[in-house]
Amino acid sequence: QVQLVESGGGLVQAGGSLRLSCAASGTIYSVNTMGWYRQAAGKQRELVAAITSDGSTNYADSVKGRFTISRDNTKNTAYLQMNSLKPEDTAVYYCNADLRQRIWNPSHNFWGQGTQVTVSS
Repeated sequence: QVQLVESGGGLVQAGGSLRLSCAASGTIYSVNTMGWYRQAAGKQRELVAAITSDGSTNYADSVKGRFTISRDNTKNTAYLQMNSLKPEDTAVYYCNADLRQRIWNPSHNFWGQGTQVTVSS
């Protein structure tokens, strides 16, 4: 009933840029926080950046100053602009949304399928 579809991943050289998009669709009453997480091979999934419905943002220390999260509430879409990419940014990036499907429902977390970002040195 709810889908989060990510796009924009790929292969880029160190120092390059990528922009990820995450579109939420389906039965949605309201979207609260949207976030991007990543999981590198052999490591735990970690928060990269998050943005609330009123635009407050939060970043992992490792990406501050390089990544920017934004959202378009009219499209239930979040974006992650990634600049000055480093090989250590290589991971599968997952979109997460805390949303309410109907006015009488509590909010729940939903995940996208993930998109691969590979940064070559």
